[in-house]
Amino acid sequence: MPDRLAAEVTELVGDQADHWDRSGLIPHELLREMSGRGLLCAQVPEEYGGLGLDNARGGEFTAHVGSLCSSLRSVMTSQGMAAWAIQRLGDAEQRTGLLDGLVQGRLAAVGFSEADAGSDISSMRTTVRRDGDHVVVNGAKTWITAALYADDLVIFGRYEDGGAVVVIPADTPGVTIERVPDPLGCRAAGHSHIRLDDVRVPAQRVLGGAGMPLPLLITLVLAYGRMSVAWGCVGILRACLAAAGAHARSRRQFGKPLGEHQLVGRHLAQLLVSEQVATRACEHASALWDANASDAVTATVLAKHVSATQAAQGAASAVQVLASAGADNSCLVARAYRDAKLMEIIEGSNELCQVMLAEHVLSRS
Repeated sequence: MPDRLAAEVTELVGDQADHWDRSGLIPHELLREMSGRGLLCAQVPEEYGGLGLDNARGGEFTAHVGSLCSSLRSVMTSQGMAAWAIQRLGDAEQRTGLLDGLVQGRLAAVGFSEADAGSDISSMRTTVRRDGDHVVVNGAKTWITAALYADDLVIFGRYEDGGAVVVIPADTPGVTIERVPDPLGCRAAGHSHIRLDDVRVPAQRVLGGAGMPLPLLITLVLAYGRMSVAWGCVGILRACLAAAGAHARSRRQFGKPLGEHQLVGRHLAQLLVSEQVATRACEHASALWDANASDAVTATVLAKHVSATQAAQGAASAVQVLASAGADNSCLVARAYRDAKLMEIIEGSNELCQVMLAEHVLSRS
């Protein structure tokens, strides 16, 4: 990861992460500035005005942002997923027109999940219907990250016998965005519910993959999101490790530093193990991505599952080390504890990841 990018984001975030978490908002102008610098989707190729980072360098950058503010990293994941969908599914004209916007100040959110269709894609009810030179979209999406900030909504729905992905301007008539009022974690990530009532947009807004099997379309884009969440969890662990280590060195109990008490030292050791295990899983998956290897998808699911699980356990350990100081909601590790739990749910819950990994084992000859 270029040090320049890390320094840019560190300066932009400053000491505002706790304020954003409490207010539930990241300043819109800051997000637009980051979009305009290409920082929200750093893997967009240079030919479209992006920074052109590969998955490994992009992942380390994502981890750095995650160590500063998981809400901001969540917005980055959303923007990156939107860019990935356009890059992989759009035609040449769509890639040029839409990707340019995502690195020039526009913001995007991706709509998969519905009230009765989270992991169960077969239950998705959102429809995309062709009507002359336009399409009409009807349905509802729930818990959509960054929708509160978005200029464009990348919506997945049923189309004829397959699926389609439609890029809908958020101010289109028939679009209603309703903020999730009090999320457990990533409170400033703009989680919102979206309602789509006879939303009419030009057919050119349907990405080139229209008619492909819906599960294939979603899996293609979810893979990016899972990889981003996994690296974000590495960032959570690194922040927790630094905070717990500093506290254990400076706090004295019974005449010696807290960290020299063996049971506290055990928490620190386990935190280090968690950070290293998650990092290695992400590095492995990113290397396979960049090599375009056939087993990259399985490695990505593994990295997401391992990193989210380790982040939740590691954040709990960090709170335990800091004790009453860590139980204050304004403390970094308290925020990490809430954010990490959400990571065990989004982009494929722990249970879904385990099912997918078990299916991989059963499919091997």
